[in-house]
Amino acid sequence: MPQRAIEILLVEDNPADIELTLAALRRNHLVNEIHICRDGEEALEYLFGNGGEQAASLKVVLLDLKLPKVDGLQVLREIKNNPATRVLPVVVLTSSREERDMVESYNLGSNSYIQKPVDFEQFREMVRQIGLYWLVVNQPVSPAAALVAANGVQR
Repeated sequence: MPQRAIEILLVEDNPADIELTLAALRRNHLVNEIHICRDGEEALEYLFGNGGEQAASLKVVLLDLKLPKVDGLQVLREIKNNPATRVLPVVVLTSSREERDMVESYNLGSNSYIQKPVDFEQFREMVRQIGLYWLVVNQPVSPAAALVAANGVQR
């Protein structure tokens, strides 16, 4: 039986952080497929365009807060307010050290809030740990199962 592709949505506008994240995930053999959105508007289109088909296959969203067009908090709000994506794990991965960003992220339903380290090795190790937990250890609920449960429909 072929293994299902691991899918991550990386929402990040900094090219250096994109490359570091991709390199760390690939070096640790943690990702088969990753989609990159470079602003919040692109992320929302990816998640909710075409009837939300893309969101159904994702295992985790790595979301920066400081994004062009639509900020990360608004993207998080849209994800957690939509029944089809509410259970999708969202890890806020940001350089923001502002407490209000952390509090607001958790209030909106973020599953984790991680401040990006500036040191290359620390950044790579942090991405490795994120990948191991969210892609290997965590047992996600499928969006379809969550919709069934939310609607009270039995299979």
